[in-house]
Amino acid sequence: MIKRLSVFLLLGLPFFGQAQTRKYSNEFLQIGVGSRAFGMAGSVVASADDVTSGYWNPAGLTEMRTNAQASLMHSEYFSGIAKYDYAGFATFVADNTAVVGASLIRFGVDDIPDTSELIDADGNINYNRVKSFSAADYAFLFSYARNKRKEDNKGLSYGANVKIIHRKVGEYGKSWGFGIDVGARYKLNKFTFAAVGRDITTTFNAWSYNPDKFSSIYTATGNDIPKNSTETTMPRLILGTAYETDITEKFGILGEVNLNLTTDGKRNVLIAADPVSMDPTVGIEANFKKLIFVRSGLGNIQKTTDFDGSQSYTFQPNLGLGIKIKNFSLDYALTNIGNQDDGLYSNVFSIRLDFDKKH
Repeated sequence: MIKRLSVFLLLGLPFFGQAQTRKYSNEFLQIGVGSRAFGMAGSVVASADDVTSGYWNPAGLTEMRTNAQASLMHSEYFSGIAKYDYAGFATFVADNTAVVGASLIRFGVDDIPDTSELIDADGNINYNRVKSFSAADYAFLFSYARNKRKEDNKGLSYGANVKIIHRKVGEYGKSWGFGIDVGARYKLNKFTFAAVGRDITTTFNAWSYNPDKFSSIYTATGNDIPKNSTETTMPRLILGTAYETDITEKFGILGEVNLNLTTDGKRNVLIAADPVSMDPTVGIEANFKKLIFVRSGLGNIQKTTDFDGSQSYTFQPNLGLGIKIKNFSLDYALTNIGNQDDGLYSNVFSIRLDFDKKH
């Protein structure tokens, strides 16, 4: 129960105060989707070329190799207490010159015990009065992308997302938000360059609370009763460069470097500054006949201070595997959501289905 309540506190930060401009607003949208990306530490804004591009870089949707694709992903965090799920679908339209897609993301903790009415008015403990609720975050992404590439394997693709965000803490409070992402991708022979602007207009979440759910026990124990408020998510820019080549007729390799630039003040990342901090990530993927894939990535580089005052850097390693059988792809990633010392590893699985050959 303690672990579950602790995760609830992390999810429901706006619930306990009058949220305004928060540095880590809507952070669940920074986790990512797709086991391929997890295995490469999220370094995929330039190389993502399937339905998951709707999240990473909508411009990459134009690189899908089939008319339509669908993908599902499930992962669990904090020893299974928090569930993280993703579903996406994308299809070519307008004579294969454009792509439309939709994505759904949910991150939540379910069955949180509500003990606010455990003790009745006469001071008696009644466990039948204990109820449960969920604290969950939802994001709905609607993507559109167009392809301006030429037949000589060069050119530009671009796209955008409209996203609707819904966050709910049982019957206590909920919020609705709206945001826009834009992305571009330029392919030049074996290189691909990409740029993604997330929350470019600043994403707003309007919170409303149900005063009837806050019993007198909250006031009696000194809790602040939250009021309707708004929190904002500041823009973020991600730059990426990928290089892909064939080593032999059967083996190929791809490497990508991303630079994440946040604009919400100083963060504990490799290059920390105010107002812009920079967080680099790197990923690599080797393949055999485009059927079997081995991946690795490095990210979440942070500076830590030990008890003796000395400082050192930690990082998050990731590993991944993938297999493609006809129109079915299965990907797996082993990712550490903390650092290399805490052992909080998560297993992430995702599948992809391809419908109809484009070429």
